[in-house]
Amino acid sequence: MGERFPKPPKLFKDYRKLLEDKEIDAVCVATPDHWHALITIDAIKAGKDVYCEKPLTNTVVEGRKMVQAQQTSKQVVAVGLNRRGNPSYLRLANELKEGKLGTLCVASAARISNLFPDGIGKQQPAEPPKDFDWDMWLGPRAFRPYRYNITLYKFRWYGDFSSQMGNWGVHYMDAIRWMMGETAPCAVTAAGGKYYLDHDGDIPDTMSVTFAFASGKIINFSVFEACGGPIFPYGEIEIRGTKGVVYADERGYKIMPSKPGQFQTWSKLVDAEEYKVTEKALPDGSSSVSTGGLIRDFIECVKTRKTPLCTLEEGHRSTCFAHLANIAVKMRQRLEWNAEQERFTNCEKANELLSYEYRAPWKLA
Repeated sequence: MGERFPKPPKLFKDYRKLLEDKEIDAVCVATPDHWHALITIDAIKAGKDVYCEKPLTNTVVEGRKMVQAQQTSKQVVAVGLNRRGNPSYLRLANELKEGKLGTLCVASAARISNLFPDGIGKQQPAEPPKDFDWDMWLGPRAFRPYRYNITLYKFRWYGDFSSQMGNWGVHYMDAIRWMMGETAPCAVTAAGGKYYLDHDGDIPDTMSVTFAFASGKIINFSVFEACGGPIFPYGEIEIRGTKGVVYADERGYKIMPSKPGQFQTWSKLVDAEEYKVTEKALPDGSSSVSTGGLIRDFIECVKTRKTPLCTLEEGHRSTCFAHLANIAVKMRQRLEWNAEQERFTNCEKANELLSYEYRAPWKLA
């Protein structure tokens, strides 16, 4: 890729050869999403600690298999849901837990990026570059002809390899469910499809998802890739409580008190508050936030064997939100979810989408 290093790094065409190197203690899995599960599981079995980038998986079943692999090992595994290492969100999580906004009711977020009209464009199938192993890149996924606008970052617009719910949605879903103290929804409803972009991508360019929880809380998330404009006055997520609303992102947050509704006599139940991330807010005085904080935490956990800020179980639970949303769009019905069994209780066809058959010779342990 043109990078320059003081000492040339070892290069491997097959990750399994890398895992055989006894001098390597830890690995970072930053491959396309459809490879995360296999490489992480094999790394755990090889005795390596793992930092796995988001989205953790392509399917719900893959995530549970990864968790099970770690449970039978001594390895440290962290997931790159980077808001877990952000001082703004770390502070806000404590404030909300202490009841700053009263009882939390509903939260919202959206991924907005106007790609109209051409999206990722259109490309004809072609021969891959001579030094590019297309078959290995595809790995466990079904064979398809090479196209330039699949590889590198654009694979995230193909359902076989990723999705925008996975690419961006997991960041927001992880932050929101962490702030709200929730683990998994009991039901999901979604609407949307590929309506406006004339390109080779096959995922929805417009979708809206509602997650319902047994506690009564609701999370709304949308993907808008054919229109633009902000949906909040500040920040990337909105959380509403009985006392007020907070808008937050990696730079900080703003709490705004609610106004009394009909029949109420109170004036306000919480004071306005604003917090901004500064260098002093970071434990080591570093100016980097989010990803830097999470990576520093992982390295520290490799040394001390402590539990990382974003564990494999937490990463799996948050990534499930993306999978449930994508399945709900395809099913076009309200899906009821059993979070303990990780199965839908009212749609067997939806359960068929919780995993897929790996292409030989690859197998999910």
